[in-house]
Amino acid sequence: MHAELGDFLSEIVQNAIESGGDVIRVEILQDPEHFEFIVSDNGRGIDRSGIERAMNPFYSDGTKHPGRRVGLGLPFLVQAVQAVEGVFEFESEPGKGTRVRGSFPLAHLDTPPLGDIVFSMVSCLAFPGTFEMYLRRTKIYPNNPKASLDYTIERNELLDALGGLETPGAMALIREYIESQEEEYGQIDLR
Repeated sequence: MHAELGDFLSEIVQNAIESGGDVIRVEILQDPEHFEFIVSDNGRGIDRSGIERAMNPFYSDGTKHPGRRVGLGLPFLVQAVQAVEGVFEFESEPGKGTRVRGSFPLAHLDTPPLGDIVFSMVSCLAFPGTFEMYLRRTKIYPNNPKASLDYTIERNELLDALGGLETPGAMALIREYIESQEEEYGQIDLR
């Protein structure tokens, strides 16, 4: 099982990148009661029978990870969402792409901890490949507007500024930039 909600996010983003799409959209939404992410891509997509196979932990087509006989990312996400009575959505169409949504109630005893969401965002942006990623982070606290935030990061802008994103130095700069966004628009609150 994944230890933190950020692990689920990273796994789903990696799947989107490996789908062959050139545009990945990541939304990370949070309020006092819920944490939610939506990952969509314009990759290969899969048909209804492929969706059923993707939900089976004992199935892997072997193309993404040769030799692997299981695919646990989506089944673990489904299991975690169901355990806390959250929301899971999976939509896909061949040739058009895929959209995955996972929503967790933060007060539920079995909801995994958020973890280091800033690090999860850095990891997602730094995955290797030639794709654009739009990462939007929204955190709303109706009773404390100063803690609310909403910003978007475009991966290609980071690439233009840094030249590459996979080195430790680049990743440190990306983290610093995201933390500045978190501080500018609200207070960093990991739970």
